[in-house]
Amino acid sequence: MSRSSRVRDKWREKRWFTIIAPSSFGNIGIGETPTSSPKHLVGRRVETTLYAISGDFNQIHIKLYFQINEVKGDNAFAHFAGHDFTRDYLRSLVRRGSSRIDGIFDVTTKDGYRLRVYAIAFPVRRAKTTQQSAIRKIMQEIVMKRASDLSFDAFVQECVLGKIGSDIYNRAKIVFPLRKCEIRKSKLLAMPQS
Repeated sequence: MSRSSRVRDKWREKRWFTIIAPSSFGNIGIGETPTSSPKHLVGRRVETTLYAISGDFNQIHIKLYFQINEVKGDNAFAHFAGHDFTRDYLRSLVRRGSSRIDGIFDVTTKDGYRLRVYAIAFPVRRAKTTQQSAIRKIMQEIVMKRASDLSFDAFVQECVLGKIGSDIYNRAKIVFPLRKCEIRKSKLLAMPQS
């Protein structure tokens, strides 16, 4: 018996599963993944762009991360695990002779999810240290308040779609003229214990 006939084709044994986004992203299929056993899917991380979900080309720079937490039939259901901006988009925002103000905050949503949120602001020109601190304080107040007022799904939507960024912009531009304010990244740290 030849060696080639004994080797099993592992790809033939695998089944394909459709990965379903959470309800906050419309429960739509965001891709397919093969596996030999459904239990191997739980915990697998998946990356896509907001453009792939919304079809809006202006959102192509927003990367979304999901983690599979349940398999039913041929569907693998995923929860939101975080988001990030592409490197080239972030680079395009930086200007010579201008500051970059970063804020990193750990927050807990109304329904007990813990996240790390990375806010960023770009002033029109170089800002003084005291002005940067004042803007960072506004970032923290808004991010903490929104998290405590909103459920996880609603908070994630406001982060990703720019609502929180525009709230920060509207309040912080009084302190110093700004070009842009965004939540550039978020990361799910812990889910509530059920």
